[in-house]
Amino acid sequence: MSQFNVRKVAVLGAGVMGAQIAAHLVNVKVPVVLFDLPAKEGPKNGIVTRAVENLKKMKPAPLGVADDAVLIEQANYEEHLEALRGCDLIIEAIAERLDWKEDLYKKIAPFVNDTAILATNTSGLSITAMANVLPEQLRSRFLGIHFFNPPRYMHLLELIPTALTDPKVADQLEAFAASVVGKGVLRAYDTPNFIANRVGVASMMLTFREVERSGLGYDVVDDLTGKKMGRASSATFRTADVVGLDTMNHVIKTLQSGARDDVFAAAFETPAALTALLEKGNFGQKTKAGFFKKVGKDILQFNAATGEYVAGGTKCDKDVADILRKPAAERLKALRESTNPQAQFVWAILRNGFHYAAVTLEGIAESARDIDFAMRWGFGAKQGPFELWQEAGWKQVAEWVKADIDAGKALSSAPLPAWVFDGRDGVHTAEGSWSPKAGKYVPLRDLPVYKRQYFRENVLGSNAAHAATAGKTLFEDEAIRLWTLDDEVVIASIKSKMHTISDQVTAGLAKGLQMAEAGYKGLVIWSQEGPFSAGADLQSMMPAFMSGGGKAIAPFEKQLQDFMLSLRYSNVPTVAAMHGLALGGGCELAVHAAKRVAAMETYVGLVEVGVGLIPGGGGLAYLARRAAELLEPSKGVSGQIGGELMGFVKEGFQAAAMAKVATSAVEAKKFGYLLDGDVIVANKDELLYVAIAQAKAMFESGYRAPAKRLFPVAGRNVKATLQSSLINMRDGGFISAHDYHISSCIADVMTGGDVDAGTLVSEEYLHALERKHFCALLDNPKTQERIMGMLSTGKPVRN
Repeated sequence: MSQFNVRKVAVLGAGVMGAQIAAHLVNVKVPVVLFDLPAKEGPKNGIVTRAVENLKKMKPAPLGVADDAVLIEQANYEEHLEALRGCDLIIEAIAERLDWKEDLYKKIAPFVNDTAILATNTSGLSITAMANVLPEQLRSRFLGIHFFNPPRYMHLLELIPTALTDPKVADQLEAFAASVVGKGVLRAYDTPNFIANRVGVASMMLTFREVERSGLGYDVVDDLTGKKMGRASSATFRTADVVGLDTMNHVIKTLQSGARDDVFAAAFETPAALTALLEKGNFGQKTKAGFFKKVGKDILQFNAATGEYVAGGTKCDKDVADILRKPAAERLKALRESTNPQAQFVWAILRNGFHYAAVTLEGIAESARDIDFAMRWGFGAKQGPFELWQEAGWKQVAEWVKADIDAGKALSSAPLPAWVFDGRDGVHTAEGSWSPKAGKYVPLRDLPVYKRQYFRENVLGSNAAHAATAGKTLFEDEAIRLWTLDDEVVIASIKSKMHTISDQVTAGLAKGLQMAEAGYKGLVIWSQEGPFSAGADLQSMMPAFMSGGGKAIAPFEKQLQDFMLSLRYSNVPTVAAMHGLALGGGCELAVHAAKRVAAMETYVGLVEVGVGLIPGGGGLAYLARRAAELLEPSKGVSGQIGGELMGFVKEGFQAAAMAKVATSAVEAKKFGYLLDGDVIVANKDELLYVAIAQAKAMFESGYRAPAKRLFPVAGRNVKATLQSSLINMRDGGFISAHDYHISSCIADVMTGGDVDAGTLVSEEYLHALERKHFCALLDNPKTQERIMGMLSTGKPVRN
């Protein structure tokens, strides 16, 4: 690991990007001070204060927990420059004006300590030009840093060193950005728009050109260029609306001015439709009108010919959708040979993407891998252009692209580079990815920090290690793989779709726990791809339910509950390594482990109400036990224990009854699904490393399972209080009668049923209540409607 110790970061500029960068640093527990100009009226920190307050309202939320906004230290350039001396990293994020940046650098230079790194967050200005206006002592510690918007969610971060940047500084900042901030880091050359925006915005411009050629509507184009092509669901024109057409125009102008010698420069002319929308003041989502406009429930689209909005919502032709589902080689061949205008359009934008990536690669990126990563991490594509080209057959696709260039069908007459035709089968190999500048295959940068990523993300063709085949397999069936990397810790990887939990998965997890207890230091539950677990496998229950109703499910529920307790009381440490969704049974699995290691973007909750059920894998018993544990320090008087427990029980009850989902690992701690001793990691690729390290550390420290003991429950009076609030919600029309019934079942379990306040119960006692209500609800027609609705549409039914 790098020895670059970041005690505090200063962010200069409290605009949209600066404030969100500060917010994400708070998310990953890095102390941060946010600067801006002194306000002309009122408190001097007024500009920063307003920016911080705005963070609490923004969607998607920049902060894991809105209350953490208070952790952002506020400052202004007039009163607080001394605070810079304690900052090891300073990120300048003011407006894209070189003269303004130069003035700011002169102002802060005397206060920057001798080892601090100074970085500029810019998407377009020359980093070298900025370095040249810096005092000489700062130039070796200066480089560009380009966060993608929104900084919390976008994985890509570009670092742009100059010729004067000390290589050690770039390595230190990459290590910090990858591990602490959680980013996928690319090193970019100091060229216009760097890598991702150069290729991404150019691709969007080339798509504009093909739209003008084809005459297709924006609705059809977005249907074609979204998920059907393995790209972000917001596709092309919806993305432009979300980004903001004024922002889009600024980025286009940067491309036009900075890439005048680009062989595709003629295609970068501002589209007439964009100009027309800007003249109308229609900037996209921020003005509620752009390429699309919502009127009531209807989504209208802009008609460039008339300047009016017309009906939208048209989908692509079925035969084209069918082509887009074919394997890569068949897909590209069918698109190119089809006479359907939509298929021709898709082939054209793919061809343009291949063409542009090939001719610009040498000038903008170290290797082809960087362009593919940039499109994946910065633009939400499942594959980059080189990966798709290689998968579809390098030589054949190259010939097709060349033929289109020769026939004048391409948007540039520039020939493909000679290296494309040197007999290769692609640009990605086990040796590395092709670098035209170096004339060789370049491996991934091997900094010490990447030792923490056992299965570091790589590209198609690299033959990188994959968890599905790595290590030593101890047991494997269609539901689960039990394996080990080091013969010390057992790893359990669920294989079902969305990692849902069936009786077979439960049996596999139990087998893994038995193996760990028999001769290993611990058990880690982790899967490389997809969510941690989206909950119970409802589909797998159907045969048993159809033959015997709710009672037939009781044995499976008990099997699951018994496993959860065996996980909690195992004599070796158990660790849930969580990322993505941990819902329903997935949440229950996590909370019963001895420890949780969670990626920042982990979404946790008990959501069974959505399918008309209550948590049935010990989740409610967990919440009741946690309430008792939280009460323990106050040692409530026996006669008042119901009232003492009320507050703790109510919080957990509301979370389960309203199916609240924590929208970050930080918020999951607030909900009680993660505990203070649990670990949050910023980069999901480090989850397995940290989880294994935690399991070993716990074992080596003499781990013993918690003592199994009875605990007090709140009793019938608290249950009645909870039900009274439910009655008011039902009678007010806020919940349905069936919602009331389900929530009453939750209240019954969490308060211990018809018992006195303070009655001592076991987890098994509450599990029995869970099973009783769970199985009874399965027989309820209203619950059956919800389950069938979820299975058929994937959306909750409210009845």
